[in-house]
Amino acid sequence: MSNRILRYFPFLISIFLLWAITATKVHAQNSVSMDDSVRQHIFSYHEIYEFVDKQGDLKIQDIIKPTVSLRFMPSVSFTPKTYDCEYTYWYRIRLKKSAVVSHENWVLEFYDQTIDHIDMYVELSPGQFKQYRLGAGLGFSNRAFHHKNITFLIDKSLPGDRVYYFAIRSEQPAAVMIVLKNLTWFIQYGLREYILLGALYGMILIFCLYNFLLFFALRQKQYIYYILYNLSIGIYEICSNGIAYQYFWPNSPRWNEIAYGIALYSAATFALFFTRSFLHLKTKAPLLDKLIIGTIVLRSIFFLACLLVDKHLFVYKVIEIVPILLALLSGVYVWRKGYHPARFFVAGYSFILIGFLIRLIKRVIVINLPFGPANFYSLSFCLLVEMLFVSFAISDNVRILKRKKEKAQKRIILELQHKHTLKDDLNRQLEIKVQDRTREVVEKSAIIEKKNQELMEQAQEISRMNALLQMDNAVLHTNIEEVTQARVMSKEVNFDEFSRIYPDNNACFKFLAHLKWENGFKCLKCGHETAFNGHTPYSKRCASCDYDESVTTNTIFHKTKIPINKAFYLVYLLYSTQGKISSYKLSEVLEIRQATCWSYSAKILKVMDERKKELRNAGEKGWSRLVLE
Repeated sequence: MSNRILRYFPFLISIFLLWAITATKVHAQNSVSMDDSVRQHIFSYHEIYEFVDKQGDLKIQDIIKPTVSLRFMPSVSFTPKTYDCEYTYWYRIRLKKSAVVSHENWVLEFYDQTIDHIDMYVELSPGQFKQYRLGAGLGFSNRAFHHKNITFLIDKSLPGDRVYYFAIRSEQPAAVMIVLKNLTWFIQYGLREYILLGALYGMILIFCLYNFLLFFALRQKQYIYYILYNLSIGIYEICSNGIAYQYFWPNSPRWNEIAYGIALYSAATFALFFTRSFLHLKTKAPLLDKLIIGTIVLRSIFFLACLLVDKHLFVYKVIEIVPILLALLSGVYVWRKGYHPARFFVAGYSFILIGFLIRLIKRVIVINLPFGPANFYSLSFCLLVEMLFVSFAISDNVRILKRKKEKAQKRIILELQHKHTLKDDLNRQLEIKVQDRTREVVEKSAIIEKKNQELMEQAQEISRMNALLQMDNAVLHTNIEEVTQARVMSKEVNFDEFSRIYPDNNACFKFLAHLKWENGFKCLKCGHETAFNGHTPYSKRCASCDYDESVTTNTIFHKTKIPINKAFYLVYLLYSTQGKISSYKLSEVLEIRQATCWSYSAKILKVMDERKKELRNAGEKGWSRLVLE
């Protein structure tokens, strides 16, 4: 008998040591008490033990064995995290009843709503466990509490202390934040959280409505991009905090794995489109514009790979730092180039970068970061601040556009006042000329009357004069027909009559605009065929490249130093006389220096010579064909 005991003595010693170590380990884990004086408690460090099952085939009976139980270690961070979707992560917590009887009901709540599968094991008696299935991978109707967070009601009827095991598997990295709450505080906290989330989504909708009204007022596509960006951010938020799962697809849990990825892709894409349009990168920074287009293409390829090849690629949210940095860099560059609304744009995207870095530290970098509202909702807060600052940037841009419009209106008013003054001067000059012509007519009438008296006295001359008059009348009738035809065919009109057709600069510009763009507008720089009204009368501003083309560009009147209506009449005289009128005569008719008339007529005669064949049968409007270069 003694030999048998001695034979098994080493084995018994080993069993005893193993039991002692196991007992030491188990008792080393801190238990959490359900105390009514504490509303909630977050399990952390020595209160939650973890073990990674890399094979993923262990059951609860294997987990409670001493050899496996020894491998549970206290959490090294405030909040444990899962990283690999192929592994099963096991967690163990201990609850004990308070010395004072608790009058509250208690729940265990998981703050990370994205955990797909949680197998929860509640110890009923030593070695006996009851299994519960929780997680975002199950239908929402299976939850005991219809709440966005995964929640479990603790059975207070179980006597003594209890051990809880959690086997967690998730398609994406997750933060295993387990919180013990009394039911009263759970309801109060939940209501406040839903109110705050409602305010968050309400503010997003307000920003969308604000930009929608701006789009209808200004008709610029950048506001549509920003509306779609805000909506994408809102969808990402409701996907990441479980609201979408609760209200939009409660019976389709598979959507939880890809919905946030689709929303992130949409937000990044529309953010870059908005950056291009709002900062005018196509003209202000062409290289950055091409870089943004390339980033959009690469991000789209990666999105298709996530969607069609491997949905686990959606977990690499760190790539979103690329469009954030690119938008921020573009804003800084354009701001330094003098575009002042970009300063608010830079401030907004700086907050997004801060929120993204906080989220990156929480999700990827393993450091001891305690839980709190400041870091839990940091990204949401930073996104709201970004929307606020970008709204300031949009308002600043609208203010600048309004200021430019007011300046343009002032210039137009000054030009109209100047034209009105010129018109008054012209009317005064015409009145003087009418008075002079009336005096001449009166004088000529007196002379004619005197001659008629002489003719009456010279009866003998009447017959001869009548004959001569008949001959003169025939010639005069012929001349009148020629003069009438010349007036109709615009071959010979004096400057006063010509001024009635083109009385001022506005009439000349209107004629030039019709002549230039009667077949449609086409930008001289980029070839675009859509335009808005430019800064000067009858000018055109390209809708694509913002090039402002004046009405005299590519005409013989471009940069003319003489009044435009006189330049018109000079062209008309040269055409009607086929270049035979001298510069001295032009100087006399137009009241312009002879040297100016000579240089300008030389330019027009050169064009007439170059277009000799085109003008040969041009008819009454042939002189206008000299206008376009």
